[in-house]
Amino acid sequence: MAIVERLEASPGQRGRLALANPATLAPLGEVELATSHDVSAAVERARKAQPEWGALSVSERGHYLERALRTLVQRADDFVSTLVSETGKPATEAIATEILTSCDALQFYAKRAKHALADRKLPLHLMKTKRLYLVYRPLGVVGIITPWNFPFLLALNPSAQALMAGNTVVLKPSEATPLSGQLVEELFQSAGLPEGVFNLVQGDGEVGAALTKAAVDKIAFTGSVETGRCVAEQCARRLLPCSLELGGKDPMIVCADADLERAARGAVYGAFANAGQVCTSTERVYVVDEVAEPFLEKVLRETTALRQGAEGEFEVGSLIRAEQLAVIEDHVQDAVARGARVMAGGRRNPDCEGIFYEPTVLVDVNHEMKVMREETFGPLLPVMVVRDEDEALRLANDSRYGLNASVWTRSRHRGLELARSIDSGCAVVNDCMITYGVTESPFGGVKESGLGRVNGEAGLQGFSQLQSILVDRFGGRSEFLWYPYTARKLRFLKRALRTVWGGALGRLLS
Repeated sequence: MAIVERLEASPGQRGRLALANPATLAPLGEVELATSHDVSAAVERARKAQPEWGALSVSERGHYLERALRTLVQRADDFVSTLVSETGKPATEAIATEILTSCDALQFYAKRAKHALADRKLPLHLMKTKRLYLVYRPLGVVGIITPWNFPFLLALNPSAQALMAGNTVVLKPSEATPLSGQLVEELFQSAGLPEGVFNLVQGDGEVGAALTKAAVDKIAFTGSVETGRCVAEQCARRLLPCSLELGGKDPMIVCADADLERAARGAVYGAFANAGQVCTSTERVYVVDEVAEPFLEKVLRETTALRQGAEGEFEVGSLIRAEQLAVIEDHVQDAVARGARVMAGGRRNPDCEGIFYEPTVLVDVNHEMKVMREETFGPLLPVMVVRDEDEALRLANDSRYGLNASVWTRSRHRGLELARSIDSGCAVVNDCMITYGVTESPFGGVKESGLGRVNGEAGLQGFSQLQSILVDRFGGRSEFLWYPYTARKLRFLKRALRTVWGGALGRLLS
C-alpha cells in the first residue's frame, strides 16, 4: 500500500513522486523531484540573495511575514483542504495545530524578533574602561529539512525564524508530504519575498543528503533519530552548526492526588491526537497503584468514544505513511507475546479504506517490551501501574529519549518538582503536548531526542551568529598591560592579586 510512490524516470527526464490520500487512497497527483544540481543551484540563489536580505532591518523583514500572515488567514480553507487530503488528519486538527499555530508564529516573530535580535550593551564588572556589545548577525544560508507529521507548521516555523534572523532559506520537505511544502512556498511568494530568499527543493533522502553537503551555513533538521544522526555526522565533518529535533518516548506520570478525569482525558488526547504521530505524544503512562483502576476505567471510556474516519465528524484520522503500520503492529504483537493485554483497539480498522489503526490501550506492560522502549509514532497508549511517584520517575528516566513529559497532580509545587527531575528538554504539568505550540517556549530534546532549540528568543538567536565586541571608552595613549614589561608593573600585579582576590573585594567585584 504505497501512499507515495517514486516513479522511474525516462532518459533525460526527472524522477517524480505519485501521491495518494492516506485516508481514502485517492490519487493526489505527482511532484517532480529535484536533483543534486538543483540543490546546489538553490543554495547559490540563496547565497546571492542573502547580503541584501540581511541588510534589511528586522522590522523590514517582519513586514514580509505579516503579509504572509494575511494571505494565510484569507486562504486558510484552501490550505486546510490540502493538509487534510495529504495527511488524513481531521480538519479541526489541521486548523488548530497547523494553521492557527503558524499564524501565531508569523505574527510573533514579525513583532518580537526586533527585541530578541537587538544589540545588547553589557556593563563589565572589572574592566570599567571598556564596554561590551553582543551582536546577533545572520549565519547566511540555512538548509531546513522537515518531517511529514505536521508538514506545514514544521516547515513554516523554522523558515520564519531563519528569515527573521536575516538568513536565506533552502527548504526540503518530506517526500511523504510535498504539497504542504509547496504551500509554504506559495505563502512566501504571496508575501513578495525577493528572488532567492526562500527556495524549495522536493525529494527524498538523496535530496536531503545533497542539502547537508551543499554550501549552507546551518542545517535545521526535524525527523527520526537515525536520519538525524546521519545529518549530525555530515555536519560534524564540516564543523557546520545544526539543530536536531528528533524522536521521543514521552512519559506521563499520574500521581495519587491527580485529577483523574482531567488526567484520563489528557492521556487519551496526548496519545491519539494526529493518530499518535507526534514527537511529543504520550507514549507511556505510569500511574500510581492506588488510583490505577479508576484512571484506567476513565481512559477506556474516553478511548471507546473516539470516532475514526475520513469524512464528517471524527477525532482520529489515518496514518500518514503506510510504513508506520508495520512498526505499530510489531510493537503490539511484541507486547502481547510478553504478557500485555489489549483493552481497546489492537488492530487495523476494518471499516476504513485507508491506512487506519484503531486507538489502542495496552495494560500489563513493562520495560522489556518494545512499546515501552522504542518510539511507536502511532495510536498506542501503554499504561503501567507503579508503586509510587519515585518508581514512576525512575522508569520515566529509563529511556534513551528525552523530549517531552507530563506530570499530573493537584499540587503545583510537587508537579514542578517532578517535572524538573525528568530527563527531558520540555515538560508539562497537568497538560500535554503543548510545548511546541507555545511560541515563547524554547523547544528541543536531550539524550537521543536532539540538539539545540527552536522557538522563542533562543530559537531566533540559534539562527544567528553571536558576536561579542569590546569597545574602549576613553582612548588613552596606551593600556597598562601593553609593553614594556617592567619590575614595577610586576609588583603592582602581584599586589592587585592579593588585594582583590585574597579577600572579599574580588567577590564584590565579580
